[in-house]
Amino acid sequence: MTKFRSFFLALLLVTGGARAELEISVSGGTIRAQPIAVVPFRQGPSEPVDVAAIVAADLARSGQFLSLARSDMKGFDPLPTTEAQVDYRTWRALGQEALVIGNVQALPGGGAKTVAELYDVFRTQKVLTVEATATRATEWRSMAHKVADQIYEKLTGTRGIFDTRIAYITSTQVSGRRQFKLIWADADGENPREIARSYEPLLSPSWSPDGKRIAYVTFEGGRSKIIIQTPATGDYLTFLGEKGINSAPAWTPDGTRLVVTLSFQKNSDLYVIDLATRSRRRLTDSFAIDTSPAVSPDGRTVAFLSDRSGSAQIYTMSIDGGEAKRLTFQGRRNEQPRYSPDGKTLALVNYDASGYRIGLVDVATGAMRLVSSGPLDEGPSFAPNSAVVIYTRQGAAGAELATVSTDGAVRQRLRHTGDVREPAWAPYASP
Repeated sequence: MTKFRSFFLALLLVTGGARAELEISVSGGTIRAQPIAVVPFRQGPSEPVDVAAIVAADLARSGQFLSLARSDMKGFDPLPTTEAQVDYRTWRALGQEALVIGNVQALPGGGAKTVAELYDVFRTQKVLTVEATATRATEWRSMAHKVADQIYEKLTGTRGIFDTRIAYITSTQVSGRRQFKLIWADADGENPREIARSYEPLLSPSWSPDGKRIAYVTFEGGRSKIIIQTPATGDYLTFLGEKGINSAPAWTPDGTRLVVTLSFQKNSDLYVIDLATRSRRRLTDSFAIDTSPAVSPDGRTVAFLSDRSGSAQIYTMSIDGGEAKRLTFQGRRNEQPRYSPDGKTLALVNYDASGYRIGLVDVATGAMRLVSSGPLDEGPSFAPNSAVVIYTRQGAAGAELATVSTDGAVRQRLRHTGDVREPAWAPYASP
């Protein structure tokens, strides 16, 4: 493989068609899944979605809960929708440790309000009341995800990620030509929407810290350009289009600057560019190729890929400039650094005799753990709670998305038809 392996894989290996909707399933895990019963909520029969079914599916998809099938909810007439109807003995007899009941009230204009309650079956007590609202019919799924997020956090101590979004790149053959699309969707693969479409490659999607904008690379017109787009409105601007390489945009945590790779002066080097004024400052000045920047959540440090040591490795340096320090030494190559939102971990692609796998590096100590099996895994991106990494793996039908918890306990495959690449998990939405 050449030093541009990741770049050219994105160009050459994205083939075949792709469904917009991803099919997600838990493919493994080493933790014990907690049994939980999410009883059908009281709601009208003709309403947009079954809120309880989405909550149950979210919890099951996390790999940490075993949702009781509705066909196994026997012996209840009616199924409980109020605390007075909860019979703890029967739920214990069914092997359940937690119980969720709820009511959905439709509101004028297509909106709704959900009130759900979480019960500890063995302690025979209510432990949480959850409220979530939707202002229109299209927000019902988000309302359900918000309920699941609060239940998940109560039971695990970790903030939920069900009501978040992901972006990814697909391609399909259209009249003998390859068409690329940048898609954003809910974290469960539902509500896919198109951000951009081109017959030239689309690369490197990167969400702004507030989750409202996304920067990416296009080759529309025959040369690379960095675009900044607002998916909710479709508004976009061509931010950079210098001669040579314009690639790998990474936002600073305050959303005011991008760190990018440019080659118009000499080699590929990193530049810090102010979004408002377009003023730029060169960050690296090396004979080597420096690319793939990632900015730490505190805004002080930039991790990046460089071959200055003779092989592709990850280095760090102050965003104000100065000396670069090599971070990775394990394996033959290390690429594609991405900071966790809590700043404690750096995800990357590690290459050794077993192939390309996702590694997690402790920022404080430099110690690395490999959390994927390879042999061709790439494109890691952290969930906003820092507990899950999404990435690309090579499946039987082509490249597919997968996730792994940072402790390696829960792994999932996000199946689809054709290749899907370069996932980017959006941050939590701003209020």
